[in-house]
Amino acid sequence: MLSSVNSDYIFKYIIIGDTSVGKSQILLRYVNDIFNEEYKNTIGVEFGAKNLNINNTLYRIQIWDTAGQEKYKSIIRGYYKNSVCALIVYDITNKQSFDNIYKWMEDCKNQSPKNILMALIGNKNDLEYKRKVNYEEGKDFADKYNMLFFETSAKTGDNIDKVFFDTASKIIQSLENGFYDLEDENCGIKISVTSKKLKIINNKNDNNDGDEEIIIEKNKCC
Repeated sequence: MLSSVNSDYIFKYIIIGDTSVGKSQILLRYVNDIFNEEYKNTIGVEFGAKNLNINNTLYRIQIWDTAGQEKYKSIIRGYYKNSVCALIVYDITNKQSFDNIYKWMEDCKNQSPKNILMALIGNKNDLEYKRKVNYEEGKDFADKYNMLFFETSAKTGDNIDKVFFDTASKIIQSLENGFYDLEDENCGIKISVTSKKLKIINNKNDNNDGDEEIIIEKNKCC
């Protein structure tokens, strides 16, 4: 796994949702390409990271996987801050986990940066014969609240890479359109340590019309 010194930007993600919906398995599948049948519930918060190459630029995706139990809510809320993307996960075989999505979404809105990107994920689509939430229900909910939507299987790997590629691509597009203020340490995006020439599009302090690229020399961590 590549280290952060090889990347140009760092994006902070958080994975939230009820317990046992497969949040940790999604992290394991994406970062290590494995599935652990005996994986236990997360206690507090777990972490993983992976570099993603999009258009010859490396983005370090740092992912905080959170516990779904109520007793950890006070701990988890601290991890909403500084996140650029929240993946809200439910289990397609568990209707209650889908019914609880709204409260997870509201908790995220209340604790996260106002411009956080949220994506809704219906996990365990390999268990089609046990399905309790149909695809249209998930898609309609996501569309209603302007979220990206995916159905995935951490077990088979179905759509796991797509979740991170598509959300990162959306963030990059918004970054290029000046949606994020990189001077704000809470925006969830950081410029990597060792990049010597980094392009910041539509910089907040740019007095031009927003089309000019600003090249910043970096020799140490910003």
